[in-house]
Amino acid sequence: MDFAISERTEEWRGRLLAFMDESVMPAESIYEAQMREVGGDPSHHPAVIDELKVEARSRGLWNLFMPGDQWGAGLKVLEYAPLAEIAGRSPWVAPEAINCSAPDTGNMEILAEFGTPEQQQEWLVPLLDGEIRSCFSMTEPEVASSDPTNISCRIETDGDDYVITGRKWWSTGAMSARCSIAIVMGVTNPDADPYHRQSMVLVPLDAPGVEIVRNVNVFGYRERGGHAEILYDKVRVPRANLLGEEGSGFAIAQARLGPGRIHHCMRLIGMAERAFDVMCRRAHERVAFGKTLAEQGVVQNWIAEARIKIEQARLMVLKAAWLIDTVSAKGARIEISAIKVAVPEMATWVIDRGIQVLGGAGVSGDYPLAALYAHARTLQIADGPDEVHKRSVARRELRRFAEGV
Repeated sequence: MDFAISERTEEWRGRLLAFMDESVMPAESIYEAQMREVGGDPSHHPAVIDELKVEARSRGLWNLFMPGDQWGAGLKVLEYAPLAEIAGRSPWVAPEAINCSAPDTGNMEILAEFGTPEQQQEWLVPLLDGEIRSCFSMTEPEVASSDPTNISCRIETDGDDYVITGRKWWSTGAMSARCSIAIVMGVTNPDADPYHRQSMVLVPLDAPGVEIVRNVNVFGYRERGGHAEILYDKVRVPRANLLGEEGSGFAIAQARLGPGRIHHCMRLIGMAERAFDVMCRRAHERVAFGKTLAEQGVVQNWIAEARIKIEQARLMVLKAAWLIDTVSAKGARIEISAIKVAVPEMATWVIDRGIQVLGGAGVSGDYPLAALYAHARTLQIADGPDEVHKRSVARRELRRFAEGV
Protein backbone atom coordinates (compact mmCIF):
# COMPACT_ATOMS: atom_id res chain seq x y z
CA MET A 1 0.00 0.00 0.00
CA ASP A 2 1.34 3.38 -1.04
CA PHE A 3 -0.35 6.45 0.44
CA ALA A 4 2.34 8.91 -0.63
CA ILE A 5 1.01 12.10 -2.19
CA SER A 6 1.97 12.05 -5.84
CA GLU A 7 3.58 14.98 -7.58
CA ARG A 8 0.35 15.54 -9.50
CA THR A 9 -1.73 15.54 -6.31
CA GLU A 10 0.68 17.95 -4.64
CA GLU A 11 0.20 20.34 -7.54
CA TRP A 12 -3.59 20.11 -7.19
CA ARG A 13 -3.27 20.64 -3.42
CA GLY A 14 -1.25 23.80 -3.94
CA ARG A 15 -3.83 25.23 -6.30
CA LEU A 16 -6.74 24.35 -4.02
CA LEU A 17 -5.03 25.68 -0.88
CA ALA A 18 -4.38 28.97 -2.66
CA PHE A 19 -8.03 29.15 -3.71
CA MET A 20 -9.15 28.45 -0.15
CA ASP A 21 -6.85 31.10 1.36
CA GLU A 22 -7.41 33.77 -1.30
CA SER A 23 -11.09 33.28 -2.11
CA VAL A 24 -13.09 30.81 -0.02
CA MET A 25 -12.21 31.73 3.56
CA PRO A 26 -12.62 35.50 2.97
CA ALA A 27 -15.98 34.74 1.32
CA GLU A 28 -17.43 32.94 4.35
CA SER A 29 -18.46 36.18 6.07
CA ILE A 30 -20.03 37.42 2.81
CA TYR A 31 -21.90 34.13 2.47
CA GLU A 32 -23.22 34.40 6.02
CA ALA A 33 -24.33 38.00 5.46
CA GLN A 34 -26.14 37.11 2.24
CA MET A 35 -27.95 34.25 4.01
CA ARG A 36 -28.90 36.53 6.92
CA GLU A 37 -30.46 38.99 4.47
CA VAL A 38 -33.06 36.37 3.53
CA GLY A 39 -33.52 35.05 7.07
CA GLY A 40 -31.63 31.85 6.37
CA ASP A 41 -34.09 30.77 3.67
CA PRO A 42 -32.79 27.34 2.56
CA SER A 43 -34.00 27.92 -1.00
CA HIS A 44 -31.76 30.97 -1.43
CA HIS A 45 -28.66 30.81 -3.62
CA PRO A 46 -26.16 33.47 -2.44
CA ALA A 47 -24.49 35.41 -5.24
CA VAL A 48 -21.06 34.83 -3.69
CA ILE A 49 -21.31 31.10 -4.52
CA ASP A 50 -21.57 31.85 -8.23
CA GLU A 51 -18.65 34.25 -7.98
CA LEU A 52 -16.56 31.52 -6.37
CA LYS A 53 -17.62 29.03 -9.04
CA VAL A 54 -16.36 31.32 -11.77
CA GLU A 55 -13.06 31.73 -9.94
CA ALA A 56 -12.74 27.98 -9.30
CA ARG A 57 -13.31 27.13 -12.95
CA SER A 58 -10.76 29.70 -14.04
CA ARG A 59 -8.24 27.89 -11.82
CA GLY A 60 -9.20 24.48 -13.17
CA LEU A 61 -10.67 23.41 -9.80
CA TRP A 62 -13.86 21.79 -11.04
CA ASN A 63 -15.49 18.35 -10.76
CA LEU A 64 -12.40 16.99 -9.02
CA PHE A 65 -14.33 14.00 -7.64
CA MET A 66 -15.19 12.48 -11.04
CA PRO A 67 -12.85 9.65 -12.08
CA GLY A 68 -11.86 9.33 -15.72
CA ASP A 69 -11.24 12.09 -18.21
CA GLN A 70 -14.66 12.09 -19.89
CA TRP A 71 -16.60 13.94 -17.19
CA GLY A 72 -14.13 15.22 -14.62
CA ALA A 73 -10.52 15.86 -13.65
CA GLY A 74 -9.53 12.21 -14.03
CA LEU A 75 -8.20 11.91 -10.48
CA LYS A 76 -8.02 8.61 -8.64
CA VAL A 77 -9.91 8.37 -5.35
CA LEU A 78 -6.59 8.42 -3.47
CA GLU A 79 -5.64 11.60 -5.32
CA TYR A 80 -8.98 13.24 -4.58
CA ALA A 81 -8.86 12.44 -0.84
CA PRO A 82 -6.47 15.26 0.20
CA LEU A 83 -8.45 17.72 -1.94
CA ALA A 84 -11.80 16.79 -0.40
CA GLU A 85 -10.21 17.17 3.04
CA ILE A 86 -9.11 20.71 2.19
CA ALA A 87 -12.60 21.60 0.93
CA GLY A 88 -14.08 20.14 4.12
CA ARG A 89 -12.55 22.98 6.11
CA SER A 90 -15.37 25.17 4.75
CA PRO A 91 -18.24 22.72 4.27
CA TRP A 92 -20.81 25.46 3.64
CA VAL A 93 -18.93 27.09 0.77
CA ALA A 94 -15.95 25.21 -0.67
CA PRO A 95 -17.47 21.93 -1.93
CA GLU A 96 -20.13 23.69 -3.98
CA ALA A 97 -17.65 26.30 -5.19
CA ILE A 98 -15.64 23.53 -6.88
CA ASN A 99 -18.80 21.57 -7.85
CA CYS A 100 -17.96 18.71 -5.50
CA SER A 101 -20.84 18.88 -3.02
CA ALA A 102 -23.25 16.21 -1.88
CA PRO A 103 -25.73 14.99 -2.96
CA ASP A 104 -24.84 16.13 -6.47
CA THR A 105 -21.56 14.21 -6.50
CA GLY A 106 -23.25 10.85 -5.90
CA ASN A 107 -26.03 11.63 -8.35
CA MET A 108 -23.55 12.61 -11.04
CA GLU A 109 -21.60 9.42 -10.48
CA ILE A 110 -24.60 7.16 -10.98
CA LEU A 111 -25.81 9.18 -13.98
CA ALA A 112 -22.36 8.72 -15.50
CA GLU A 113 -22.37 4.98 -14.76
CA PHE A 114 -26.01 3.99 -15.27
CA GLY A 115 -27.61 6.82 -17.24
CA THR A 116 -28.52 6.61 -20.90
CA PRO A 117 -26.90 9.11 -23.31
CA GLU A 118 -30.20 11.02 -23.34
CA GLN A 119 -30.37 11.14 -19.54
CA GLN A 120 -26.76 12.24 -19.35
CA GLN A 121 -27.32 15.04 -21.84
CA GLU A 122 -30.45 16.30 -20.09
CA TRP A 123 -29.32 16.04 -16.46
CA LEU A 124 -25.65 15.09 -16.06
CA VAL A 125 -24.24 17.82 -18.29
CA PRO A 126 -25.99 20.72 -16.49
CA LEU A 127 -25.01 19.19 -13.13
CA LEU A 128 -21.39 19.00 -14.24
CA ASP A 129 -21.63 22.61 -15.38
CA GLY A 130 -22.98 23.64 -11.96
CA GLU A 131 -26.14 25.09 -13.52
CA ILE A 132 -28.61 23.01 -11.50
CA ARG A 133 -28.76 21.01 -8.26
CA SER A 134 -30.25 17.57 -7.58
CA CYS A 135 -31.52 15.45 -4.70
CA PHE A 136 -31.67 11.76 -3.81
CA SER A 137 -35.05 10.52 -2.56
CA MET A 138 -34.58 7.19 -0.84
CA THR A 139 -35.26 7.63 2.90
CA GLU A 140 -38.88 7.44 4.08
CA PRO A 141 -40.45 8.64 7.36
CA GLU A 142 -42.71 5.61 7.77
CA VAL A 143 -40.02 2.90 7.69
CA ALA A 144 -36.57 2.21 9.15
CA SER A 145 -34.54 3.27 6.14
CA SER A 146 -31.33 1.87 7.61
CA ASP A 147 -32.67 -1.23 5.83
CA PRO A 148 -33.48 0.02 2.31
CA THR A 149 -35.42 -3.17 1.52
CA ASN A 150 -38.15 -1.61 3.73
CA ILE A 151 -38.88 1.11 1.18
CA SER A 152 -42.60 1.36 0.42
CA CYS A 153 -42.79 4.08 -2.26
CA ARG A 154 -44.43 2.53 -5.34
CA ILE A 155 -43.31 2.98 -8.93
CA GLU A 156 -46.06 1.44 -11.07
CA THR A 157 -46.13 0.92 -14.82
CA ASP A 158 -48.92 2.58 -16.79
CA GLY A 159 -48.40 2.21 -20.52
CA ASP A 160 -45.29 4.17 -21.48
CA ASP A 161 -45.16 5.90 -18.10
CA TYR A 162 -44.25 5.22 -14.50
CA VAL A 163 -46.55 6.50 -11.75
CA ILE A 164 -44.77 7.26 -8.47
CA THR A 165 -46.64 7.35 -5.16
CA GLY A 166 -44.91 7.75 -1.83
CA ARG A 167 -43.51 10.05 0.82
CA LYS A 168 -39.78 10.71 1.23
CA TRP A 169 -37.74 12.82 3.61
CA TRP A 170 -34.12 13.81 4.11
CA SER A 171 -34.00 14.57 0.39
CA THR A 172 -31.00 16.82 0.88
CA GLY A 173 -30.81 19.84 -1.41
CA ALA A 174 -34.42 19.70 -2.59
CA MET A 175 -35.29 23.03 -0.93
CA SER A 176 -32.89 24.86 -3.23
CA ALA A 177 -34.50 26.92 -5.96
CA ARG A 178 -31.90 25.39 -8.28
CA CYS A 179 -32.81 21.78 -7.50
CA SER A 180 -34.33 20.50 -10.73
CA ILE A 181 -34.18 16.71 -10.57
CA ALA A 182 -34.70 13.98 -7.99
CA ILE A 183 -33.49 10.41 -8.20
CA VAL A 184 -36.34 8.49 -6.57
CA MET A 185 -36.05 4.91 -5.30
CA GLY A 186 -39.23 2.90 -5.08
CA VAL A 187 -40.77 -0.54 -5.49
CA THR A 188 -41.48 -1.66 -9.05
CA ASN A 189 -41.95 -5.39 -8.39
CA PRO A 190 -43.25 -6.19 -4.88
CA ASP A 191 -43.19 -9.92 -5.63
CA ALA A 192 -39.44 -10.06 -6.30
CA ASP A 193 -36.86 -10.92 -3.64
CA PRO A 194 -36.04 -8.06 -1.22
CA TYR A 195 -32.99 -6.93 -3.20
CA HIS A 196 -34.68 -6.76 -6.61
CA ARG A 197 -37.98 -5.09 -5.79
CA GLN A 198 -36.71 -1.54 -6.11
CA SER A 199 -35.85 0.66 -9.07
CA MET A 200 -34.66 4.24 -9.51
CA VAL A 201 -36.28 6.83 -11.72
CA LEU A 202 -35.48 10.42 -12.60
CA VAL A 203 -38.26 12.79 -11.50
CA PRO A 204 -38.20 16.50 -12.41
CA LEU A 205 -39.22 18.46 -9.34
CA ASP A 206 -41.61 20.58 -11.40
CA ALA A 207 -43.61 17.46 -12.43
CA PRO A 208 -47.31 17.54 -11.46
CA GLY A 209 -47.87 15.74 -8.17
CA VAL A 210 -44.49 16.60 -6.62
CA GLU A 211 -45.08 18.50 -3.37
CA ILE A 212 -42.24 19.84 -1.25
CA VAL A 213 -43.93 19.48 2.12
CA ARG A 214 -41.36 21.06 4.43
CA ASN A 215 -37.71 21.51 5.31
CA VAL A 216 -36.40 19.27 8.11
CA ASN A 217 -34.00 21.19 10.35
CA VAL A 218 -30.84 19.66 11.81
CA PHE A 219 -30.27 20.57 15.48
CA GLY A 220 -32.26 23.71 14.74
CA TYR A 221 -30.12 24.71 11.76
CA ARG A 222 -31.83 25.58 8.50
CA GLU A 223 -29.12 24.44 6.13
CA ARG A 224 -28.99 25.92 2.64
CA GLY A 225 -30.59 23.52 0.20
CA GLY A 226 -32.33 21.95 3.16
CA HIS A 227 -33.43 18.40 3.85
CA ALA A 228 -36.87 18.15 2.32
CA GLU A 229 -39.88 16.02 3.03
CA ILE A 230 -41.43 15.36 -0.38
CA LEU A 231 -44.79 13.89 -1.30
CA TYR A 232 -44.92 12.11 -4.65
CA ASP A 233 -48.66 11.95 -5.37
CA LYS A 234 -49.23 9.86 -8.51
CA VAL A 235 -46.35 11.59 -10.26
CA ARG A 236 -46.15 10.51 -13.90
CA VAL A 237 -42.82 10.31 -15.76
CA PRO A 238 -41.82 8.48 -18.96
CA ARG A 239 -40.44 4.97 -18.57
CA ALA A 240 -37.37 6.33 -20.34
CA ASN A 241 -36.57 8.00 -17.00
CA LEU A 242 -35.62 4.64 -15.49
CA LEU A 243 -32.01 4.48 -14.29
CA GLY A 244 -30.40 1.19 -15.23
CA GLU A 245 -32.82 -1.73 -15.29
CA GLU A 246 -35.97 -2.50 -13.37
CA GLY A 247 -35.07 -4.20 -10.10
CA SER A 248 -31.55 -2.72 -10.00
CA GLY A 249 -32.38 0.06 -7.54
CA PHE A 250 -30.78 -1.58 -4.53
CA ALA A 251 -27.57 -2.33 -6.45
CA ILE A 252 -27.40 1.23 -7.81
CA ALA A 253 -27.94 2.60 -4.30
CA GLN A 254 -24.99 0.57 -3.03
CA ALA A 255 -22.85 1.74 -5.96
CA ARG A 256 -23.77 5.34 -5.13
CA LEU A 257 -23.39 5.19 -1.37
CA GLY A 258 -19.90 3.66 -1.27
CA PRO A 259 -18.08 6.59 -2.91
CA GLY A 260 -20.44 9.02 -1.20
CA ARG A 261 -19.49 7.67 2.22
CA ILE A 262 -15.78 8.03 1.63
CA HIS A 263 -16.29 11.58 0.30
CA HIS A 264 -18.13 12.48 3.51
CA CYS A 265 -15.24 11.02 5.54
CA MET A 266 -12.66 12.97 3.56
CA ARG A 267 -14.48 16.24 4.19
CA LEU A 268 -14.99 15.35 7.87
CA ILE A 269 -11.23 15.18 8.37
CA GLY A 270 -11.01 18.75 7.06
CA MET A 271 -13.77 19.79 9.46
CA ALA A 272 -11.92 18.17 12.35
CA GLU A 273 -8.69 19.94 11.34
CA ARG A 274 -10.47 23.28 11.35
CA ALA A 275 -11.94 22.59 14.79
CA PHE A 276 -8.48 21.54 15.96
CA ASP A 277 -6.98 24.84 14.74
CA VAL A 278 -9.69 26.87 16.47
CA MET A 279 -9.17 24.91 19.70
CA CYS A 280 -5.39 25.39 19.73
CA ARG A 281 -5.52 29.11 18.98
CA ARG A 282 -8.13 29.70 21.66
CA ALA A 283 -6.14 27.63 24.17
CA HIS A 284 -3.29 30.14 23.84
CA GLU A 285 -5.66 33.13 24.21
CA ARG A 286 -7.69 32.15 27.30
CA VAL A 287 -6.32 32.34 30.84
CA ALA A 288 -7.80 30.41 33.76
CA PHE A 289 -6.38 30.07 37.28
CA GLY A 290 -3.25 31.98 36.40
CA LYS A 291 -2.27 29.98 33.29
CA THR A 292 -3.32 29.87 29.66
CA LEU A 293 -5.47 26.88 28.76
CA ALA A 294 -2.58 25.69 26.59
CA GLU A 295 -0.61 25.20 29.81
CA GLN A 296 -3.34 23.21 31.53
CA GLY A 297 -2.69 19.48 31.57
CA VAL A 298 -6.24 18.45 30.73
CA VAL A 299 -6.28 20.67 27.63
CA GLN A 300 -2.90 19.38 26.52
CA ASN A 301 -4.31 15.87 26.85
CA TRP A 302 -7.30 16.75 24.65
CA ILE A 303 -5.05 18.30 22.02
CA ALA A 304 -2.75 15.28 21.97
CA GLU A 305 -5.69 12.87 21.71
CA ALA A 306 -7.29 14.96 18.97
CA ARG A 307 -4.13 14.92 16.86
CA ILE A 308 -3.78 11.15 17.32
CA LYS A 309 -7.42 10.50 16.41
CA ILE A 310 -7.23 12.70 13.29
CA GLU A 311 -4.09 10.97 12.04
CA GLN A 312 -5.57 7.52 12.65
CA ALA A 313 -8.75 8.42 10.79
CA ARG A 314 -6.85 9.91 7.87
CA LEU A 315 -4.78 6.74 7.43
CA MET A 316 -7.94 4.62 7.45
CA VAL A 317 -9.51 6.83 4.78
CA LEU A 318 -6.38 6.72 2.61
CA LYS A 319 -6.31 2.93 2.86
CA ALA A 320 -9.97 2.73 1.80
CA ALA A 321 -9.30 5.14 -1.08
CA TRP A 322 -6.33 3.04 -2.22
CA LEU A 323 -8.48 -0.09 -2.12
CA ILE A 324 -11.20 1.56 -4.21
CA ASP A 325 -8.58 2.46 -6.80
CA THR A 326 -7.07 -1.03 -6.82
CA VAL A 327 -9.95 -3.47 -6.20
CA SER A 328 -13.10 -1.27 -6.69
CA ALA A 329 -15.60 0.23 -4.25
CA LYS A 330 -17.31 -3.15 -3.94
CA GLY A 331 -14.02 -4.76 -2.96
CA ALA A 332 -13.46 -2.03 -0.36
CA ARG A 333 -16.99 -2.27 1.04
CA ILE A 334 -16.00 -3.31 4.57
CA GLU A 335 -13.19 -0.74 4.79
CA ILE A 336 -15.69 1.92 3.72
CA SER A 337 -18.06 0.76 6.48
CA ALA A 338 -15.18 0.96 8.97
CA ILE A 339 -14.31 4.56 8.12
CA LYS A 340 -17.98 5.52 8.05
CA VAL A 341 -18.03 4.63 11.76
CA ALA A 342 -14.56 5.82 12.77
CA VAL A 343 -14.37 9.21 11.05
CA PRO A 344 -17.67 10.82 12.17
CA GLU A 345 -16.95 9.49 15.67
CA MET A 346 -13.50 11.10 15.56
CA ALA A 347 -14.83 14.37 14.16
CA THR A 348 -17.57 14.74 16.76
CA TRP A 349 -15.04 14.02 19.54
CA VAL A 350 -12.54 16.60 18.27
CA ILE A 351 -15.20 19.24 17.68
CA ASP A 352 -16.74 18.56 21.09
CA ARG A 353 -13.36 19.07 22.81
CA GLY A 354 -12.95 22.28 20.85
CA ILE A 355 -16.34 23.46 22.11
CA GLN A 356 -15.29 22.65 25.67
CA VAL A 357 -12.07 24.65 25.34
CA LEU A 358 -13.97 27.65 23.98
CA GLY A 359 -16.61 27.44 26.67
CA GLY A 360 -19.69 29.56 25.99
CA ALA A 361 -18.17 30.83 22.75
CA GLY A 362 -18.02 27.26 21.50
CA VAL A 363 -21.77 26.79 21.44
CA SER A 364 -22.43 30.25 20.00
CA GLY A 365 -22.61 31.31 16.39
CA ASP A 366 -19.46 33.40 16.81
CA TYR A 367 -17.34 30.36 16.01
CA PRO A 368 -17.98 27.53 13.53
CA LEU A 369 -17.80 24.69 16.05
CA ALA A 370 -21.50 24.31 16.86
CA ALA A 371 -22.43 24.14 13.17
CA LEU A 372 -19.57 21.74 12.49
CA TYR A 373 -20.75 19.50 15.33
CA ALA A 374 -24.31 19.40 14.00
CA HIS A 375 -23.03 18.37 10.58
CA ALA A 376 -20.62 15.74 11.89
CA ARG A 377 -23.10 14.21 14.34
CA THR A 378 -25.65 13.81 11.55
CA LEU A 379 -23.17 11.69 9.62
CA GLN A 380 -23.29 9.03 12.31
CA ILE A 381 -26.80 8.37 10.93
CA ALA A 382 -26.81 9.54 7.31
CA ASP A 383 -25.71 7.05 4.62
CA GLY A 384 -26.25 4.22 7.09
CA PRO A 385 -26.15 4.47 10.90
CA ASP A 386 -23.05 3.35 12.78
CA GLU A 387 -24.73 0.17 13.96
CA VAL A 388 -25.37 -1.10 10.42
CA HIS A 389 -21.76 -0.52 9.40
CA LYS A 390 -20.46 -2.15 12.59
CA ARG A 391 -22.60 -5.18 11.81
CA SER A 392 -20.99 -5.45 8.36
CA VAL A 393 -17.49 -5.28 9.85
CA ALA A 394 -18.34 -7.81 12.57
CA ARG A 395 -19.86 -10.29 10.12
CA ARG A 396 -16.73 -10.26 7.97
CA GLU A 397 -14.50 -10.85 10.98
CA LEU A 398 -16.70 -13.59 12.40
CA ARG A 399 -16.79 -15.44 9.08
CA ARG A 400 -13.07 -16.04 9.40
CA PHE A 401 -13.70 -18.10 12.54
CA ALA A 402 -16.95 -19.80 11.53
CA GLU A 403 -15.45 -22.78 9.70
CA GLY A 404 -15.59 -25.88 11.87
CA VAL A 405 -17.62 -24.22 14.62
